[in-house]
Amino acid sequence: MKWKYILPLAIMTLGSCSKDFLDQTDPNATQIDDYFKTENDVLLAVNGLYQALRNGNTLGETSSLYSEQRSDNTGTNDNQSNSGEPFQFNDFSLLPSNSYLKTHWVNMYDGIARCNTLLAHVDEVAFSNEDTKKRYMAETKFIRALLYFHMVRKWGAIPLTTVPPTTTDEISAIAYRQDEPVVYAQIVKDLTEALDSNLPNEQWDYAVGRVSKAAINALLGQVYLTMSSTLSEDTQTNLQQAETYLSAAYDMRSFGELKEIPYTDVFDVNKKNTCKELVFQIQYLQGDQNYSSAIARNNQAKGETINSLKPSTGSGGMAKRDLVNDYEQGDLRKDFSVKFAADPQVSDWFITKFRDTSPAAGEQGWGGNDWIVIRYADIMLLLAETKMKLGKDNEAIALLNQVRARAGMPAYQETMQNATYATKYPTLKEAILHERRVELAFENHRWFDLVRNYTAAELVAYFKAKSQSNYGLANLNNISTKDRYFPIPYDEYQLDPEKMYQNPGY
Repeated sequence: MKWKYILPLAIMTLGSCSKDFLDQTDPNATQIDDYFKTENDVLLAVNGLYQALRNGNTLGETSSLYSEQRSDNTGTNDNQSNSGEPFQFNDFSLLPSNSYLKTHWVNMYDGIARCNTLLAHVDEVAFSNEDTKKRYMAETKFIRALLYFHMVRKWGAIPLTTVPPTTTDEISAIAYRQDEPVVYAQIVKDLTEALDSNLPNEQWDYAVGRVSKAAINALLGQVYLTMSSTLSEDTQTNLQQAETYLSAAYDMRSFGELKEIPYTDVFDVNKKNTCKELVFQIQYLQGDQNYSSAIARNNQAKGETINSLKPSTGSGGMAKRDLVNDYEQGDLRKDFSVKFAADPQVSDWFITKFRDTSPAAGEQGWGGNDWIVIRYADIMLLLAETKMKLGKDNEAIALLNQVRARAGMPAYQETMQNATYATKYPTLKEAILHERRVELAFENHRWFDLVRNYTAAELVAYFKAKSQSNYGLANLNNISTKDRYFPIPYDEYQLDPEKMYQNPGY
């Protein structure tokens, strides 16, 4: 096939080769130029974008290495052999040569390239209904924005393109790091344009696992909230925009109070197609060897049976004691989310939030858990954070209290009378961060919550104030201000050290 979409820098190694290399044709493959002929061709290409999200090297269920394991919630205690490189993420000893880092970079850009290719060719197809075309384009732009949003938060300035390059000259023209405001502007543009479609408000009115306007509004609101703390200009305007879009997403819910939906229902594999709290999820197929979920069996510790029928031989997904200690007494979420494994080989807390012990998943552990990207408790707490930063404390507390009420916890005003709570979370900001931590534990939000609310220096102070005994084998003293961002993968930097300059400290 003709290589009509290429990662921005991975192909730069061909710079000394003949340009004709890019135009070679595989006689056994369909060329991109010949592919997009019918509406169904476009639909299949859109389906391929969702498939790209399933990959654990992009945003799928096993992508916690690139987010949650960077935080104070979880991580590996194995720094030996094959676990050496994954250990670097939580140990704040990440090297530019880390192969997992490079794989994440490449796979994220591959997903973006798929989006660019579809959008470059969609006009070649005649649609019987223009609304169908706009819907497919809206889904594509949402996914591209989602991928870029994850990348800009992890690396800062990054290469940005919205068209598929086809020659080395075109690749060279885009192979440089563009400043964060430029990347955020493109993300906002994609999401704003995606709202101009006939997508339904909720996924239930389209198809479970596909984009809805609630998802677009939620992501756009989070983007503006992140911009308010990341970019130096227009803080107040960005907060107001965040409030507008997060409120729009919240108002699209088809339930009343959050307590109407039990916390356990959110993660019940039998209710994943009906639970009204779910806004956007990446789907997995129970009982299927290739498309099933592995998250239940992978998190289960030796000697335990709570997650999966598949016997475990290892320590499972470790929950840091620092997180376990953060649950308040009586919090219903704790016993569902974590458990202590008494096996001598483990003797530690492991993750139990994702379960599938059904006969359909069986002893192979081929689970049916969907990976939840956006849900309403997340939206509500993001909105609470936004309102707090806008000085609307009472409105923020009302949202916070809804989340606490479902967990069986007293209202914030009452809890602040407790000296222990008031000492640990003396401000509303810290109370909301605490609530997001215990509500959304292991859902890949924690690291982004921290970097959104703390400067690099504050982040270092936050981690170094923790007890090493509650943090595991990873060394808290390793953290420095450089760890706000990941390093640019070494191979990408080496290709052009000037255009692909390295992040400070690496």
